[in-house]
Amino acid sequence: MRITDEQRRQAEDRIRAAIDRLLRGELPSRGRCDLKTLAAQAGVNRTAFYAKEGRPGPFQHLAEEFTRRRELLQQAGTISDPREAQIAHLKETITDLRRRLADRDAEVEELTDFRQRAISQLAAQHAEITRLRQQPASEPHQRVTALPGPSRTHDHRALLIPE
Repeated sequence: MRITDEQRRQAEDRIRAAIDRLLRGELPSRGRCDLKTLAAQAGVNRTAFYAKEGRPGPFQHLAEEFTRRRELLQQAGTISDPREAQIAHLKETITDLRRRLADRDAEVEELTDFRQRAISQLAAQHAEITRLRQQPASEPHQRVTALPGPSRTHDHRALLIPE
């Protein structure tokens, strides 16, 4: 079925409007910045963007314009496809999270080593305290005497005299 010149002009206007929207980043959900989405947004069959039997498609020139403008924007660093920007952002986030996870793993390992050393020291101190507590009972010839109370004369020698 042939289209009239008016229908062709209206379709081209819809395609150009869709090109502008897509290149501004206004993508439908699940849409990409590609010819399939362009055709869907403009309400035309996407086969109209491609050559057939040696003849150019009716809107092939618009498909070429869209592809050229999209590539220029991508080369300029402006990503017109928010999904690509989101993918790039997620890759950066993954890299950052992996680095943070490695840092946390190293910190956990350091803290585990510290805890083990602290437990070992506490066990050694406990063993020493236990040994010192048992020592006077096993050696009766050493007597522990209480120091005399405070002296009014402040004679420090009285504190040093053993019984």
